[in-house]
Amino acid sequence: MKKFVILFLLLQAPLLAAQAPQKGAELHQVVETETTHHYIGEELPLWSGLPFLGILLSIALFPLLAPEFWHHHYPKVALFWALVLAIPFLIFYKHEALHEILHIYITDYIPFIILLWSLFTVAGGIFLKGTIIGTPLNNVIMLIIGTILASWMGTTGAAMLMIRPFLRANRGRKNRAFMVCFFIFLVANIGGSLTPLGDPPLFLGFLHGVPFFWTFKIFPQFLLAAGTLMVIYYLLDSYYYRKEKIEVPKGVKVPLTLEGWYNLFLLLGVVIAVLLSGILNLGEVKILGIPVAIQDLLRDIILITLGLISILVTPKIVRDENEFTWEPIKEVAYLFAGIFMTMIPVLAILRAGELGAAAPIIKFVKGPAHFFWVTGSLSSFLDNAPTYLTFLSTATGRFYPGVPEGVAIAHLIAEHGSYLEAISAGAVFFGSMTYIGNAPNFMVRSIAEEMNTPMPSFFGYMLKYSFVFLLPVFILVTIVFYH
Repeated sequence: MKKFVILFLLLQAPLLAAQAPQKGAELHQVVETETTHHYIGEELPLWSGLPFLGILLSIALFPLLAPEFWHHHYPKVALFWALVLAIPFLIFYKHEALHEILHIYITDYIPFIILLWSLFTVAGGIFLKGTIIGTPLNNVIMLIIGTILASWMGTTGAAMLMIRPFLRANRGRKNRAFMVCFFIFLVANIGGSLTPLGDPPLFLGFLHGVPFFWTFKIFPQFLLAAGTLMVIYYLLDSYYYRKEKIEVPKGVKVPLTLEGWYNLFLLLGVVIAVLLSGILNLGEVKILGIPVAIQDLLRDIILITLGLISILVTPKIVRDENEFTWEPIKEVAYLFAGIFMTMIPVLAILRAGELGAAAPIIKFVKGPAHFFWVTGSLSSFLDNAPTYLTFLSTATGRFYPGVPEGVAIAHLIAEHGSYLEAISAGAVFFGSMTYIGNAPNFMVRSIAEEMNTPMPSFFGYMLKYSFVFLLPVFILVTIVFYH
């Protein structure tokens, strides 16, 4: 019954849906207030971000300190923090606050969930049946395939397609948490850095005038980061493989077959729908006062339709064999509903630039290395799409003040391309630093836990994995390309 309730709500979603191909894939446009008013982000203090910190700490600590409570009540915790922000925000800022809240849910959250749901549903109907042995070499091959696919079908699509076969291949292994963490590093994040289809900030840059294939400029950074992590993974996997004394199973090996293969065409349809929504211009309508592009409404209707087709045409036994349930997407939907609400003041302060409370950060950013680390650090916790556009605007405004955006971006690419490379790489690469840094991270973690792979906590992931393995790689990228 719950499944049908979810589907019913999703069917209603296009009435409120708008721009953003993945998590926050479009910048929250600055509210056009009357000239006698200041933009709300210029007035908000830094402590208005405390509810956002509160929900992050809840995600980090409750599963450790009160796992039973968290399992049963995490939607209520998310709602609590959302209300802690929304109630005083509405009381003090009234119409401006209501506009910001409607904007983030209509233009970001609803399309974000629709895209995740469609990819999750369609990919969940594809079952790779047969004997796959999780040897270090086989695992690296799967990671390479997923990393390559991520730039062409999006990090979320590649992650949803590859995570279950990857986990099944390693079902007999004792140490699996590090495998999933490296999967998040590579497939769910860094792999999406080569085309606008790969990750929301790059798609946003494409919409603002960055040529489609320009992102291949960061192929050297991608190759260094991904290649280094692949080598580290292989060494780690080989160590644990020998330590666990894994014996290759003897007997009849089941040949590989792909059940639910027709879902691959539906998956391609999702990618095409997202791409076309950024190319077409069919005008716009206003929903509750928020401008909504018609092509984006059309995209979201197509995405839901493709998901429903997948449900109808895929036999239940295929999803059962794939160990498919709706719990991971429900968890993401509830938690990110709270995250998007509490994120509003932080994003508004960032968008205010040097006129807001984050002015010291904006002013600090000078060279490409600064842009790489500041864009990346903020993208680890915030919506990386508006973060990307904030610092893109900072760079163009610094070099070409008063020049129209399209012309300024063209000049930035021609004369100061390393700045845009740093912003792009930072926004994509650093999404792997936390579970909430990019849309598929949390989903991959949820699917892994559902398939009996114990995963580190929010802080455990950072302290044991991203700080240990990613930060040195990012320092290396800085030294080689941005020093």
